[in-house]
Amino acid sequence: MKNILVTGGAGYIGSHAVVELLDSGYNVIVLDNLENGFLDLVDKRAKFYKGDIRDIESFEGVFVDNKVDAIMNFAGYIKVGESVVEPNKYYLNNTYGVMNIIQVMKKYNVKNIVFSSTAAVYGDVECEGLVYEDYPTNPINPYGASKLMAERVIIDASKAHGINYSIFRYFNVGGAHEKYQIGQKGEGVTALIPIILQTAKGEREELSIYGNNYPTEDGTGIRDYIHVVDLVKAHVSALPVLNKDISGIYNLGNGTGFSVLEMLSSAKKVTGKDIKFKFVDRRAGDPASVVASSKKAEEVLGWKPEYTDVDRIISSAWNWYKKL
Repeated sequence: MKNILVTGGAGYIGSHAVVELLDSGYNVIVLDNLENGFLDLVDKRAKFYKGDIRDIESFEGVFVDNKVDAIMNFAGYIKVGESVVEPNKYYLNNTYGVMNIIQVMKKYNVKNIVFSSTAAVYGDVECEGLVYEDYPTNPINPYGASKLMAERVIIDASKAHGINYSIFRYFNVGGAHEKYQIGQKGEGVTALIPIILQTAKGEREELSIYGNNYPTEDGTGIRDYIHVVDLVKAHVSALPVLNKDISGIYNLGNGTGFSVLEMLSSAKKVTGKDIKFKFVDRRAGDPASVVASSKKAEEVLGWKPEYTDVDRIISSAWNWYKKL
């Protein structure tokens, strides 16, 4: 397996996957429509095509020009709130786009796909311990539903056409690359770490913390944060496993939970800034604690997260963010 097509490779997670693949000796082809991606995040060693997974005609030429051995699909919309008011946008891209990818894979005899999914497929998590891959899937918004449908499309295609898959369900992704000048940017970012850092940089007046009366030690919600480089290294680890015709669904997280106030405290320490915040009402459907078990990825893929210290995750993001 040599030539990897990375769809959405000009985005935050996709651009990190591109450099890790290149550094691991793979040839990389990037497909992105640049709607939410940035050309300056794409490593110059990769071959770039502008195209859209919703339109087969716009990207079929990639398969004509190149022998593609595997696809990593990061071309997804990810904003939960937006998905509620524009559900069709999410189903067209996140589900129908994957159907198009599968159709082209079948036509050009590409047998391997690595898919970027989400912990949002689980919906309202109510377990007290770690979330395993067999936890019931019951998404509560179109974003989670569109990704779960795409998972089903891939699994059905695997049964019908012999396609191998690694499906990764992400928990909370953060940080930036410490070797390359790539990180998270763009309008309307909803993740906690960039919002805290925007506040530290003075781009937001204060941080809103949703709820301070959860049954947790400090009353704020607990989440699992994984560094983006750890995350994409799991994707690279999946390729030799796919080569052995082994398919699977894997959670990707750190296995450790941090509360919002703990994240804020870490950010204050890293940035040296007094970050203003206020408590507001809980958001509907926000569980008290969601922490992943990534044991399956560790056992099957031989993967283990290296960024287990939340200060280091936030520090890498801050070093990138200060240069924007």
